[in-house]
Amino acid sequence: MIDVNKAIASAVKTGKVSFGANAALQNAKTGKAKMIILAANCPKDIKDEIEYNCKLSNVPVMMFKGASMDLATVCNKTFVISALSIREAGDSDILKITESSEMEE
Repeated sequence: MIDVNKAIASAVKTGKVSFGANAALQNAKTGKAKMIILAANCPKDIKDEIEYNCKLSNVPVMMFKGASMDLATVCNKTFVISALSIREAGDSDILKITESSEMEE
């Protein structure tokens, strides 16, 4: 089983990520993100809009179990993060999480 927190931290350190709901929405619309991670307390209207655009552009969405402060802690940032776009995973195996969850369905 992949440790989600370590995978996210590794992606932030070694890959290319964007922080914030606006960036996530842009990446979802353009399909530039390989995955979008949303905090559990991400506002519903923003979450719904991001999920809708991700569905249109086939970008997987993962719900982070913690709040935006917890996601910020995992990313080692001093600001809250409600949405995180992963454009390149770097050394992280975060993208394998969606592959394994798709196989289980």
